[in-house]
Amino acid sequence: MSEQRHQGVVTFTRREVLEAGAVASFAGVTSSSAADAAAPARQAEHGITQRLSTRINGTAMALEIDARASLLDMLRERLGMMGTKKGCDHGQCGACTVHVDGRRVASCLTLAAKVDGREVTTIEGISDGKTLHPMQQAFIDHDALQCGYCTPGQIMAAIACVREGHASSREQIREYMSGNICRCGAYIGIVNAIEQAARQTERT
Repeated sequence: MSEQRHQGVVTFTRREVLEAGAVASFAGVTSSSAADAAAPARQAEHGITQRLSTRINGTAMALEIDARASLLDMLRERLGMMGTKKGCDHGQCGACTVHVDGRRVASCLTLAAKVDGREVTTIEGISDGKTLHPMQQAFIDHDALQCGYCTPGQIMAAIACVREGHASSREQIREYMSGNICRCGAYIGIVNAIEQAARQTERT
């Protein structure tokens, strides 16, 4: 910025003053915006946490979790159990189905804090070592999957469907599996698999 001295007083042109003001104003807005953007991150980082004790696939666990975390995010992001899939994240597709105390739930709509003191079963916990669960084997036998993304949730819901006594007919199976969407359209194979697993369950 150029300056002129008149009798010991420093003076600037009008253009220089306006330019300097614009730069200072922009710097103020930029720093303010950066601070505003950082505030939510700090709040999230120091959010309310909660301790919970639960059993997941037969293993006792004690965790410190964000009180706002879903069961789905706890399973996938904290525990690395990637078998439970995140689909719609709105409880409408069934890809995230797990069992809590033996009952099927949409884990994306279930707060992790709600499973304190309860038993959670995921797709990773239904086989017996290297022996597949009868429902897993039935899905293979009837080619009840294509891309496979929805399959863990389908299998968990199917196990619950049989356990609940809702597999006595193909129409009943379709009704009680309607909350699980297969975008590949493998529904005929899914119904056949559930019928097979239900018959095996009855014999045991």
